[in-house]
Amino acid sequence: MTLIKKTITFGEHLRSLREQSNSTLKAVSEQIGIDTSLLAKIERNERQPTKTIISSIANYFKVDEKDLQNNFLSDQIAYKIIDQEADLSILKVAEEKVKYLKTIHHGK
Repeated sequence: MTLIKKTITFGEHLRSLREQSNSTLKAVSEQIGIDTSLLAKIERNERQPTKTIISSIANYFKVDEKDLQNNFLSDQIAYKIIDQEADLSILKVAEEKVKYLKTIHHGK
């Protein structure tokens, strides 16, 4: 079950999860093993979480790790498109390229 009800950034989603659980930044950061200031920066979309941090967040809040990872990666793609002032048609090209690269690297 996905917990993302509307289009929000990874950081906004993380803050929402934390607030819904009535947890403080300090409590969450201690449980997932990162500095409180880093967690605050991730919530403000000023820093990027690692795969390990995303996994720890998923475990802490008991949410689907793949959903969190998808939310994070979609942020990265969206920011890249905005930064490059690219047209959204690039997404179709990227989709085809992913299929192609998978066949080369994984034989699928």
